[in-house]
Amino acid sequence: MKLKQLGQVKRWMIGHAHQHPVELAVWNLVLTCWVMGWMGMPSAMLIEEWAALPACLTATLVPSLYASARLRLHRHGRLRCDWLTAL
Repeated sequence: MKLKQLGQVKRWMIGHAHQHPVELAVWNLVLTCWVMGWMGMPSAMLIEEWAALPACLTATLVPSLYASARLRLHRHGRLRCDWLTAL
């Protein structure tokens, strides 16, 4: 997921926060994991904590994994996802 797409989804979430407050909270959690992953990689390398690198890499992929999971659920009719239009 590109940075522009992250911003588009975030803007949609903020614009529809009164209708989808839980969705906004989940998206904020997803973005927090993403930032922690990017900030954790250099820190883990600096202190030579190599075991933390896979977790950091996984955390950087959370937005893409979340969006693809939501898209799959939306296509199968299990969960409605209005913000997919923002992508």
